[in-house]
Amino acid sequence: MTATDTALAADWLGLCRRAVGRIERLFARTPGIEERAEETGTRGAGGDDTLVLDRSAERVVFDELDRLHASGACFTALSEERGEARFGADGADATRIVIDPIDGSLNAKRDGAHYALSVAVADGTTMADVRFAFVHDFGAREQWWARSGEGAWRARGERPPDGERLDPTRTDRRSRSGRLEVVGIESADPRWLREQADELADVAHRLRALGTIAVSLCAVAAARHDGLVTLRRARGVDSAAGQLIVREAGGLVSFPDCADPLGAPLDATPASRVVAARSERGLRELERVGA
Repeated sequence: MTATDTALAADWLGLCRRAVGRIERLFARTPGIEERAEETGTRGAGGDDTLVLDRSAERVVFDELDRLHASGACFTALSEERGEARFGADGADATRIVIDPIDGSLNAKRDGAHYALSVAVADGTTMADVRFAFVHDFGAREQWWARSGEGAWRARGERPPDGERLDPTRTDRRSRSGRLEVVGIESADPRWLREQADELADVAHRLRALGTIAVSLCAVAAARHDGLVTLRRARGVDSAAGQLIVREAGGLVSFPDCADPLGAPLDATPASRVVAARSERGLRELERVGA
């Protein structure tokens, strides 16, 4: 088995769950808003101010990656905070690990309802190449994961069991007027919402802003939301894991500002809006928002 095969075949669910346990202990040690709001004074690769909490959570994940590399696996890791890091030379470019240590940092800082660890494992450089995805929502204590071609799962609680497989046959729900019943929005700056309010009103009966793209995508995967649209271009690290979970749960995802619907790069550059839906019709309607 090559170093690349070793990386792709690793126990990624176990690795991610170990990281979750350690990150939860970080949150337990910093329960107050003032503690969680402490900044490092630097900006991450994604351009946002880095919280001490972000940096600490990232270190936990990279500790797990160090152990995996020590077992013989070679890969390249890309994190929102640290940027790109190579683990070995032989085959490192063939496997790419995309990490957002805390997607929804503002929620984490304010002790909000949703903030998540997001990890994606890919054998290429675009969204279409993601083979394993994991999202853990620390606020809701829910865990989501998917493997390419094998389906998507959800588990709840502090020590989640094997979980339940998400139903891939569920479609969207619509209001009496024919609009999507519940649509998630992210990048929810009030100015951008004002600019696109009429377009959203045409397609959505109600809006929900969770404050984390990864968890919002999981809401579409579970058919809690009928669709999702980001009001501005988003970074690949935010959606790399969630988009596979949606697709493996029977939903649809596109990155409409890219030449290929799943061609958005797995990096920290804002390349495209993210659109997800439970039906082809819903996807096309939401792709027109902000186009």
